[in-house]
This record gives sequence, structure tokens and C-alpha cells, in this order.
Amino acid sequence: MTEPVHPVRVRSIRWEATDVFSFILNAIDDTPLPPFEPGSHIDLQLPIGLMRSYSLSNDGSDGDYRITVARDADSTGGSAFLAEQLRPGAAIAIGAPRNNFPLYEQAPLSVFIAGGIGVTPFVSMAMRLNMLGRRWRLHYCVRTQDRAALLKELEALTLAGSGEIVMNFDQEPGGVMLDLTTVVSSLGPQDHVYCCGPIGMLEAFRKTCEEKTIPDERVHFEYFKSNVQNASEGGYELVLAKSGKTVRVKEGKTILETLLALGLDVPFSCEEGVCGACETRVLAGEPDHRDLILSAEERKSNRTMMICCSGTKSASLTLDI
Repeated sequence: MTEPVHPVRVRSIRWEATDVFSFILNAIDDTPLPPFEPGSHIDLQLPIGLMRSYSLSNDGSDGDYRITVARDADSTGGSAFLAEQLRPGAAIAIGAPRNNFPLYEQAPLSVFIAGGIGVTPFVSMAMRLNMLGRRWRLHYCVRTQDRAALLKELEALTLAGSGEIVMNFDQEPGGVMLDLTTVVSSLGPQDHVYCCGPIGMLEAFRKTCEEKTIPDERVHFEYFKSNVQNASEGGYELVLAKSGKTVRVKEGKTILETLLALGLDVPFSCEEGVCGACETRVLAGEPDHRDLILSAEERKSNRTMMICCSGTKSASLTLDI
């Protein structure tokens, strides 16, 4: 991550559910951290040399940030480090909040679909809709009841506003997978629907919304893992408009890797097309979009691209770098 980072301290750690922990972060000097919009996430610069993005699971009204993290059995180091090594009082660096999953506040009903730890961005969204007096419904899918993190807090939000929670325990006796077709089919003409969870759930969600012809502007999603294959075929020319440089992307290299090898200071974080840190303006050429952020309409416009994972379909690509 080459964007500015801010040092914070871990004020406290709380067990939320089986293998799920919340980390409360505050400024080193105890001044309030900057406010953020519902759906935002932050990048953590871990001392083990990794960068990881996590949704903010509070509304920031007290000047602190909270992230809620599931200890992944297949962790490559991020969630394992947080769960096993990070302790209260530790200092850690974070990036400024970014929002690739904004809340549309005017919808008559906002329908949230959460798979496991994908529930985290919906806490701040529910808080915001309660403040606005808007209706919301959360379909919360977890394997078993003991893994339902933040449930008491969410239940309290239903009592404080016009929200409701529909629980789905698919591995409890008699449990079944959430019927996405029924959920999407029940949407009103102005309702908005959101999904955050495992890749399989998100792909099924997007396919269902397409089949039911829900307009893109009413469909919102966020991935916390990626299954994309980065564009590393190379063999094309990269024109950097601001830098006045032209470079050839070699086979086996991504655009981001090529730029970093040139010594250019470009922002990036996840390197797999889910965080949005590396979004870059396209001035000419046709990108080969591989990210999991841009909508179909945004991809068609070719105004921006994620340079960590995307490539080009044209022989040359001009970027605003």
C-alpha cells in the first residue's frame, strides 16, 4: 500500500462467535478517527508484511473503528495473525476508509444478504437506515448458530428501528441454503438489494438478479475474497500520460507489477481486484476487466480499471498515471 497510512492502537479485542473476533482501533493520541460512510472498509498494514482489507463494523460515531474478523482455517496469514498474535495495546498502521459498497439511502426497503462474516458492513448500514427511519431486512446465513457474530447487536437494531432479521442456519438439523430466487423475486420496484459473503453466494446472487432483470443500480455486492485470474499475459504497450513514459508489459507480469518495477508510486492493496485501491483512469485502449468491483455498465464505459488484476484487449493502453 503506497497511500498514506495512519498509526492506530488496538484498544480492545472481543470474542464475537466461534472463530470470530472484533478489534476496536483508536488513534494513538486518542483524537477521534475520521468519519466514514456505511459500507466502508480499511486496509491494515500487518507487521508480518501483509496488507489486508476489512469492513468497518461500527458507525464510527464514537471516533473509533471496529473490524470484525473470522479466523479462516485456510488463512495465508492475515486473519491468523489478528486472531493469534495481535493484542490490546499493539500499534498498527491503517489506510483511510474507502467505500466500494455504498448505501443507497432513499430506497423504500433495503434488503441485505450476508454470508458468514459478510455481515460486517451491514451493521453500519442498518444503523444509518434506523437514523433515517427507513426499512431494512437482513437475511443472515451462517452454518451454525454459534457462528452468528454480532447477532445481539443486530437484533437490538431491529428493536430500535424498522428492521428485521431472517436467520438461515444451513448446517443445523433441517437447515437448507437460502432461496435467493424467492428473496430477489420479493423485491419491490424501488427496493435495493445487497450481498456480501463467500464467492459462491455472490455469484449465485448476481446470476439471480440478472435472471430477474433487477436493474444494476439497485444491485450491490462486495467480495472479501477473489477467484479471478490476474491478467499476466503481457505483450502490449502501456502509455503513462502523466509520467510521459511508454513501457512494454512483459509476459508473466501484471500492469501493477510493471509499474512498481519502474519505481512508480501507485496505490494498491489487495492485488486481487476486490478492494479498489488501485482503480485508475483509462484514457485510451480497451481494458480486459478482471476485477470484482466494477458493474457491467462501468466495465462497458472503460473509464477506469483495476491495474492489479486487469489487462488489455487492445495492443496499447493509455493510463492517467
